[in-house]
Amino acid sequence: MIKMEKWDVIFCTSNLHKVQDMQCILGDQFNVIQHDVDLCEIQGNPESIIRHKCIEAYKLLKKPLIVEDTCLGFNAFNGLPGPYIKYFLVELGAENIYKLLAEFDDKSGFAMCSIGYVDENGIEIFHHKTMGDIVKSRGSTEFGWNSIFQPHGYNQTFAEMSFELRNSLSHRYHAASKLKSFLETKMQSPQ
Repeated sequence: MIKMEKWDVIFCTSNLHKVQDMQCILGDQFNVIQHDVDLCEIQGNPESIIRHKCIEAYKLLKKPLIVEDTCLGFNAFNGLPGPYIKYFLVELGAENIYKLLAEFDDKSGFAMCSIGYVDENGIEIFHHKTMGDIVKSRGSTEFGWNSIFQPHGYNQTFAEMSFELRNSLSHRYHAASKLKSFLETKMQSPQ
């Protein structure tokens, strides 16, 4: 059995909750280090946004690192607000975002996480979508739109769930699990 040493993973984000989630998901063999950098956020689709974040962060730090972008999309709005959810939250708040769907029968949507890893060899991107419904705000509004997203098959919003249950279901968990597999393979390959 190969003994794996602990690897530092630089995570470019200003959001400490995301760092804590990432550390929990990646586990003890990784040390997630927050690096708060101000990256220009372009308009585009999730793929182009995460690639741009990777390139900009790597230009600044010149070290292997990860970046993340999340989306909340409404099927009634053909996937919008998508990557622009952060701006909707700032301007409207979670409860008013739910009200945008008041006149629509279809309240379904998705939470999507895109994680980009970049080093001197290029960019790798890991995505995952969790399907659910947009509901009236329930639970803590401390963490973005978690209080209005209820994953399919559950009667609780992400905000009402235990940390462990939310992490096992979340878009971030599944995208970060793909990242973890990639990093474990990278750790085992000769440099």
